[in-house]
Amino acid sequence: MLTAFDDIPRSDRVIVALDCEADKAISIAYQLAGRAKWVKIGMTLFYAYGTDLVKMLKSRGYEVFLDLKFHDIPHQVLGAARSATETGADMITMQTVGGVPMMQAAQKGAIEGAAKIGADVPVTLGITVLTSMDQETLADTGVIRPMREQVLALAGLASSAGISGVVASPQEAHDLRGLLGPDAYIVTPGVRPKGSAKGDQSRVATPSEAFDAGASHIVVGRPITDADDPVAAFMDIAQELA
Repeated sequence: MLTAFDDIPRSDRVIVALDCEADKAISIAYQLAGRAKWVKIGMTLFYAYGTDLVKMLKSRGYEVFLDLKFHDIPHQVLGAARSATETGADMITMQTVGGVPMMQAAQKGAIEGAAKIGADVPVTLGITVLTSMDQETLADTGVIRPMREQVLALAGLASSAGISGVVASPQEAHDLRGLLGPDAYIVTPGVRPKGSAKGDQSRVATPSEAFDAGASHIVVGRPITDADDPVAAFMDIAQELA
């Protein structure tokens, strides 16, 4: 499936999720500098170390995915997106269930933040359904339509809001690419190399399967960060994708 990202090597579209304690995360980031292009900072690290961590990773040459999943009234989300952008983050997230006005506010905040620091507007992504959720846990939240329909419906809201794309499992990537077109960012967590434990993920695929389905970027965390040799684990994925 052709996308606007096909000229970028797949290995440069692997986002390493530093979802671990700070000392370990920083050590892995130093080891992977010059090899991995992207790293992801989630809530655990950001709430502990804040903007300094983003700036440090940027100084090491990384593109930084700041994954804070904004979900609040539009006024709050506008300010959150603006502040997140001012850290130098290259990719930020919000919850699509917050609705179109909230996502539009996030996009506005990102534009304002980028203008303030003289940077490009970051990639803005809407979280559809978490990759840890299956049909049963989705139903527990009161959503009775099938997983695929829910993901596509929320992605449609993201598209209407004018943000860059969505986060979804690789199992929905093919349908999302058809819905959103070749230019949309479709970022897929829940990616596991063959033989890796699923952990708390429910809807998974291998790196190659995710890209073949239409993902623009994939997120890989514990298979790299929990490996005895994180650099070797990342390079194994890069070689598979090459």
